[in-house]
Order: sequence, then C-alpha cells, then structure tokens
Amino acid sequence: MATKDGTKDGLSEYHRKRDFTRTAEPKGDAPHDQGRAPGFVVQIHDASAMHFDFRLEVDGVLKSWAVPKGPSADPHDKRLAMPTEDHPLAYADFEGVIGAGEYGGGTVIVWDSGTYRSLATDRRHHEVPFAEALEHGHASFWLDGTKLRGGYALTRMRGAKEGEREAWLLVKHDDEHASDHSTTEPTRARSALSGRTLKQVAQEASRAEAPSTEKPGTHPADVVGEHPQGGGP
Repeated sequence: MATKDGTKDGLSEYHRKRDFTRTAEPKGDAPHDQGRAPGFVVQIHDASAMHFDFRLEVDGVLKSWAVPKGPSADPHDKRLAMPTEDHPLAYADFEGVIGAGEYGGGTVIVWDSGTYRSLATDRRHHEVPFAEALEHGHASFWLDGTKLRGGYALTRMRGAKEGEREAWLLVKHDDEHASDHSTTEPTRARSALSGRTLKQVAQEASRAEAPSTEKPGTHPADVVGEHPQGGGP
C-alpha cells in the first residue's frame, strides 16, 4: 500500500503530520527482534471520535487501519477498517496523551499486542509474501495476543482504483477462538501494558503537565473519555 504522498512503506507521511517538539509520539523505530514473529498492536484512541487503531508489522513499519468499532471475535461482525499512514515499530508501545491541536490529539492506550503469522496464499494455496497479499487486497493472518487470538482477514472493498479512497473489512475467521463476543467498551477497557484506563492515563498526564498549579491536598479535575462504543466484554 502506498502512503498519501505516493511513497511506499515509508514514514514520510507519519513525520509530515507531527511536530515532535510538541508530541511524545515516537519518531524513530524500535529494531525488530529477528528471533520472533512480526508483531501487532491494537490501540484505543480517544481522539475527535473514539476508535481503535489496528497495526501489523510489515516490512519494517506498522501498517495501520482505524477501526471505528474495534476488532471482534464474532465471525459475523464485519468491521470497517480505514487505512492510515504507516507508523514506526516503536509506536507499538506508545500510550499517553497527544496534545490538543496536534494531529490525532487525544488519549491513547495499548488495548492488545502480541505476534502474528501470515496465512496468506494465492489461488493455488501457495504461500505469498504478506506485503504482496495486502497489495492485492486480501490478507489472512493468525493473531497471538493477550485478548485477540486466532485467524483474521483484511479485505479491501474499495480503493483499488487510482485516486479512490481505500476502505477495508476486518473479519474474524470461524475457528476455535471465535465467539459471540463483540468489542470491549472502550472507556472501561484497560491497557494490556499498564492496566490503566483511558481516563487514568489522561488524569496522570494532566497532573504531570501542571504540578505547580495544584494546591496542597487537591488534585486536578478528572478528564473523562467520551462517546462510548461497542458491546461485549
């Protein structure tokens, strides 16, 4: 997949959108551990609209999709997934608050992370490179995460034509890890890294930004997440 500026598999679009003197988001990469499978991460992002960011490590970057309702373990759920710019590998560990007025301003937590393996094959069931499968518009993979497990597929349903905005579907395979559970309710979800909720991350960031304004024995006002979505546990 190409970035919006026409480059392939690069971070120029990611860098162009961010002022790293004003955001704590990682600028560079974390090196890939050659001894492990490629990684994935799902982050909850309380931006102008609450959504989940689904990211797969491919060719040294995190290929990324915004999934408004989040991944589901129910094979009957077809989740809209809108491609966003490639992110650096170091982003897999990022959680915190992106400042107001910055691109993607809002609170981020890591909802799930782990490794994945490609299940991508051609029509003759021969294995194909995962990046090539994505380029052709359909890629299957197996997730080994804390919360997400089993087979999933990403399928492009719009955007194969030049100039057309891409839209994909993220769907669970009907396997032993499938269930009728939908997506977690994001404002109650806890980070797979720190155990914190969106609200707790926002509160801690608020305290860190203005410690001199606190009076003895008082705390900054709570920052509450908005626009709950989703259903099951």
